[in-house]
Amino acid sequence: MPHIERNMACWATLSDDERTHLKQLVQVFVAEKHWEGLGGLEMNDEVKATIAVQACLLVLELPHDLYRRVESILVYPSTVHAPAQERSVFDASADVREQSVPILGQAFKRGPVIVVWDAVRRGGRNATDGHNVVFHEFAHKLDMLSGDADGVPPIKDNETYQNWVTVFQREWDALHAREKRGKRSFLNAYAGTNAAEFFAVATEQFFEQGRTMQRKHPELYDVLRGFYRQDPALRGA
Repeated sequence: MPHIERNMACWATLSDDERTHLKQLVQVFVAEKHWEGLGGLEMNDEVKATIAVQACLLVLELPHDLYRRVESILVYPSTVHAPAQERSVFDASADVREQSVPILGQAFKRGPVIVVWDAVRRGGRNATDGHNVVFHEFAHKLDMLSGDADGVPPIKDNETYQNWVTVFQREWDALHAREKRGKRSFLNAYAGTNAAEFFAVATEQFFEQGRTMQRKHPELYDVLRGFYRQDPALRGA
């Protein structure tokens, strides 16, 4: 799959078994979903494979049917503007936008995932900057499986759930405390928007900057490692 190797920088860090399994997931994912190019984008195998491999990396060690509610993937060629007066797809609240805003992606609870191709390709080819629109939007879809997007994906046992909430609340408070003092944090400031964005941003940085997260936010790293059942720091991320 030349498109995958070219557009997914972390491909080389995976083991042979992981790459084999990921290819299998990609084939099923591409076949199962409805793909549509918008804004003049011509849908082709490169677009499908590049999005699919990044999305499937998140569920590499999880049940594939976690993406059962992803029926359609809509792709624009570049940044688009969401129209004014629409409900925020990132926020579980009923807030409305007062003006048009640029977006790189959207994830709807009972609808499609929308991404822009130039951001998808840029995020895949740079696997160390902590920004990946596919990771971000598909983390939202995982989050939404437990109900509203609230930063807590499906967690089976109560002990794990309580630990998740405790760690995420502590990290959330620390992020905002540093922000109030005018200090930068390892976690992207957008994580402080709401709980859903915190999980999505943390997922991006977990997969792309695992070693740094493990060093600076070990509890957060451990919680995400437990959920995704992967250890990006060992891959050199």
